[in-house]
Amino acid sequence: MNIVLKDWYIVSILENGELVGKVLWGICVEDETFRFDAGDYVCSSKIVEIIPDDKLVITIKGSAYLLEGDGTTTDVNVEDFELLRQGYSPDEIHRVRAVPQNVIN
Repeated sequence: MNIVLKDWYIVSILENGELVGKVLWGICVEDETFRFDAGDYVCSSKIVEIIPDDKLVITIKGSAYLLEGDGTTTDVNVEDFELLRQGYSPDEIHRVRAVPQNVIN
């Protein structure tokens, strides 16, 4: 196994309501590739295979992720994808987007 994640999400990336692809976002428990330290967030490349019985996710770049504990599925709009890559969790993105824009200004 390359990377073990906890507190994970399978995130559908949507553009105009249409599925563009899915990525995995979670917190690193262990990484045999030494790219991530324990406690770092991880946002994967595009998912190509999900093996639910093994709690295993394979990405287009060949990374294998073992999912620890329970996770969830969610979605974000394509314009928020960069926030995932910067480390914001899907829940954090949804909370920010729920605030009316006139409150922020």
